[in-house]
Amino acid sequence: MSRESQTLQPVASDRPELPGKLPDHLRTELIAFRRDLHMHPELGHQEFRTTAAIKARLEKAGLRPRALKSGTGLICDVGTWDGGRPMLALRADIDALPIPDAKTHVSYRSTSPDRAHACGHDVHTAVVLGAGLVLAELDRQGLLPRPVRLLFQPAEEVLPGGATDAIESGVLDGVGRIVAVHCDPRVDAGRIGLRPGPITSACDRLEVSLTGSGGHTARPHLTTDLVTAAARVAVDAPALLARRMDARSGMSVTWGRIESGHACNVIPMHAELSGTVRCLDLAAWHEAPDMIHAAIDEIATMHGAKFEINHVRGVPPVVNDPVITELLREAMGARRGAESVEDTEQSLGGEDFSWYLEHVPGAMARLGVRTPGDTAKRDLHRGDFDVDEDAIAVGVEFFTAAALIDGRRTPPSR
Repeated sequence: MSRESQTLQPVASDRPELPGKLPDHLRTELIAFRRDLHMHPELGHQEFRTTAAIKARLEKAGLRPRALKSGTGLICDVGTWDGGRPMLALRADIDALPIPDAKTHVSYRSTSPDRAHACGHDVHTAVVLGAGLVLAELDRQGLLPRPVRLLFQPAEEVLPGGATDAIESGVLDGVGRIVAVHCDPRVDAGRIGLRPGPITSACDRLEVSLTGSGGHTARPHLTTDLVTAAARVAVDAPALLARRMDARSGMSVTWGRIESGHACNVIPMHAELSGTVRCLDLAAWHEAPDMIHAAIDEIATMHGAKFEINHVRGVPPVVNDPVITELLREAMGARRGAESVEDTEQSLGGEDFSWYLEHVPGAMARLGVRTPGDTAKRDLHRGDFDVDEDAIAVGVEFFTAAALIDGRRTPPSR
């Protein structure tokens, strides 16, 4: 789907034009930068080459990036913060996924076996890098009203997400607001999707281990029939939870793996299930571990099985701050007109951007990456995922507009 295409033109209007347009030479450079990352994807906490490439480009622009304590990822302030009004942060995630790149028709296909930028983090990185370079030039011209922090975060795809380590290393020190984009292959390039309130769901990993005596399939009454017990957990636990949780919470327990036994005439002594827990509602996410444990306890006890649960807490929902969501709407409208913004629904996908919003208000926008007119159904986390690279310029100008508009606003009174 990616292509070398002409620069998208903003919708004409009588609005006073904001500075911070992306020059053609930088647009070309950012596309090449994104393709280089796409060819060399790195998994969470292994993004050493990616981090070095970002750092080198920022330093070339005269900026002073600072590496995170984890060894990958970095932050970089554009402008000098004087300790006054806290900064706006622009966040990008930089890691790839452990899946093979299935594209065969592009020159920038992944060169790393079983590694691919199949979630668009290479685009997110190019967008924040580009915004930082444009804002740095505005700062040199005296046109940046307030400093802005660039945050390139590692390990978004690793539960509970690299955001937690980044926060512990102090990336939010001096930050009062934070924004991000996420690629959306259902939205045309040149447009964004916005939603105040929850825009993603909570996501946890659930692992259940069942044990019992086992025995001969001719005498199941003398055994703990673990295959049946595992089947009942798989079917009945989601059903019980659907009746014990408020249906509006959108809780979904979905199994991805069930494993037990080796022979058709032997009842095994061990069974395992693993899957995910997703919640649309933050309160339900906090209640989920106790509710799930109680449901599995009832089912396992009924079948005489012992059990252990490993409930790996992942991420809470991303809940967009309404005021900052409106800032993003205004920024996109200033660049490309109000018609370039569309409403979007809450997704069941998880995003560790939510951890930042436990500390400061912020919002995430869905960045359109579909080539206009393309009718093929595409999705994230697939080996054939690709983007219309016009989206990079759109994202850069969207973020620069948000930084300028936010910087010109009078801070709220205390």
